[in-house]
Amino acid sequence: MSRTLVTALLASLAMFGQQPPAAAEPQTISFQQALERARQYSVDLQTANIAALLAREDRLQAKAALLPNSGYFNQFIYTQPNGTPSGVFIANDGPHVYSSQAQVHNDLALTHFAEYRRTQAAEALAQAKIDLTRRGLVATVVQDYYGLVAAQRRLTNAQRSLVDARTFLDITQKQEQGGEAAHADVVKAQLQVQQRERDVADAQLAIDKARITLAVLIYPDFQQNFRVVDDLDTVAELAPLPEVQQRATAYSPELRVAQAAIKQENAGLSEARAAYLPAFSWDYFFGIDANQVALYNRAHLNNLGSVAQASLNIPLWTWGATQSRVRQAQLRVQQAQAELSLAQRQLLANLNAFYAEAQAANAQLASLRSSLSLAEESLRLTILRYQNGEATALEVV
Repeated sequence: MSRTLVTALLASLAMFGQQPPAAAEPQTISFQQALERARQYSVDLQTANIAALLAREDRLQAKAALLPNSGYFNQFIYTQPNGTPSGVFIANDGPHVYSSQAQVHNDLALTHFAEYRRTQAAEALAQAKIDLTRRGLVATVVQDYYGLVAAQRRLTNAQRSLVDARTFLDITQKQEQGGEAAHADVVKAQLQVQQRERDVADAQLAIDKARITLAVLIYPDFQQNFRVVDDLDTVAELAPLPEVQQRATAYSPELRVAQAAIKQENAGLSEARAAYLPAFSWDYFFGIDANQVALYNRAHLNNLGSVAQASLNIPLWTWGATQSRVRQAQLRVQQAQAELSLAQRQLLANLNAFYAEAQAANAQLASLRSSLSLAEESLRLTILRYQNGEATALEVV
């Protein structure tokens, strides 16, 4: 037997004797880590960021339109000769025309300045929408993260109820064997166990669904090998309502979006009104525009030179188009102001409603914990009374 075959056999035997690889340890993710992951992989947030970047490029383009731009122009024109200096077409100054010129051009229309201010407001609006999207993402992560935590707690409670139901079934079976309980009690206990088993299955299904929902937010690929930190017992105290109102008014992304929208529409109104005003532009050319490519012509006159020109365009009559654009811009400003007023009222209404709900929930925590302890004690006492023949099986169930 060759050495290679022996080596392969030993390797195969070694692989056969190995244990299958253990499953990877699930990753523990806190709420802050889940929030950071969601911000990293959120498509909505990426879309808002791209919209802000596009608005920034629009602003840069509008700013560039305010500045002089330059280019280099090259052209050759051939005209059919007919014995005259200009050739067939009198607009040309010779059968051969060569143009090689550097050009500087600038438009000083007020519409360009208004357009630049409008793009500045649009960029601010896009940035405000990023904050709005980010806060909406926080709300979604809170709902999905603590939805999974709550589902885990419901599973724990369902499993505990199943243990209690099985304990009660064991008690009734033993009492039936001793002649101390009827068979109907055993049937009721068996039904209770079956119901609690279904509750456990439903709770497990709810965990799986909540895990999938959260995994879509915090992972770029589909995976579920993670667990979350149950920190529901560390509840922070509520700040006073005036402080919450002040912070909400100062940092509300909805208000920032509405305010930025008003600035954008006001800039659009200025842009529409600027169409009433004259537009000034100027050009400067330097180079050659002659019948031959040379510094001097045949008469030894200079071909290389410069020319400057300026124009003033005064609008006179547009058949009401400019007035219509101004009215449209005014209506958009009114709409933006109405939306800002609604956003302010809605913010105060939601803030008061959410604060009242948070206060009520916080006040109920102590009562619910007390009810939990009383329910546990009631169950213990009821089972003891049943064992002593003082309670019925239906009462225990």
